[in-house]
Amino acid sequence: MKRAELKKLLEAKVKAYNSDAFIETDPISVPHLFTKKQDIEIAGFLAATLAWGQRITILNNCRKLMTRMDNAPHDFIVHHKPKELKHLEGFVHRTFNDTDLLYFIHFLKWYYKKHDSLEDAFAIGMGKRDTTIEGGLNHFRTLFFSLPHFPPRTKKHVASPLQNSACKRLCMYLRWMVRKDKQGVDFGIWKKIKPAQLQCPLDLHSGRTARELGLLTRNYDDWKAVCELTDNLRQFDATDPVKYDFALYGIGVFEGKKGV
Repeated sequence: MKRAELKKLLEAKVKAYNSDAFIETDPISVPHLFTKKQDIEIAGFLAATLAWGQRITILNNCRKLMTRMDNAPHDFIVHHKPKELKHLEGFVHRTFNDTDLLYFIHFLKWYYKKHDSLEDAFAIGMGKRDTTIEGGLNHFRTLFFSLPHFPPRTKKHVASPLQNSACKRLCMYLRWMVRKDKQGVDFGIWKKIKPAQLQCPLDLHSGRTARELGLLTRNYDDWKAVCELTDNLRQFDATDPVKYDFALYGIGVFEGKKGV
C-alpha cells in the first residue's frame, strides 16, 4: 500500500473509532466515571494496570475496585484509615492480587501527600530535549519502587523501557492523560508532556495490524518495536502520532482479526 493510501486508511479508522462509542466498552470508561482530576488520574492508572484479559472482565473488576474505594479513589487513598484497607482484601484480577493492590495504595498515598498530580511522577524524568516519554517511564518505575519493603512480586505489574518492555499499559495510560481533541475520548489533563512525545501502545492486536500494514517489521512486541512503530506513525502526524492507536487497535479488535 502506498504511503498516501495508508495515511488515508489510518485517518479514516481514527475517525471511526475515536468517538464516544469507543468509551463504553474500553477500560478508559473507568476514569470517565469521574470529573475530579486526581480521581481521573488514579482510576486511569488502576484501570490501565488491570487492562489485560477479556474486556468485560477488566471493566467489571475495575468498577468493583472503584466501589471498594467508595467511588472516590483520591479521597480514599489520601484519607483512609488502616482498618478501611480491609475493603481491598481479596481483590484479584488475573495475576494482580491484594498484595499488589495494597502496595499501589501505599505508594499513591505517599505520593499524593507530596504532589498534586501524578503527572510529575513521569514528567520529572524527562529532559527538555527528550523527544519521547522513555525517560519518564523509566523514572516512574524507579520512583514507584523506591519505598522500603515493596513486594517483589509487584514489580511485574509496572514495566519500563529499561527491561525492553513494550510498556503497553503505561503508554496507554499516558495517551489517556496527555492527548486531547474534540472527540473527548482521551482526557488531555496533563500539560507537561506533549502528545508528540507519546509512544504508541503495542499489544497483540495493534502489533499484528501494524505488521500487516507494513508499519512494523520487528517480530517481538518490545520497546524497540514500540519505537519503530511510533517513528513510522510520526511520518503521518508528528504532533500526534498516537492518535493512530485508535486505528490499529480498532482494526485488530473490531474488524474480524483473531487474537487474544
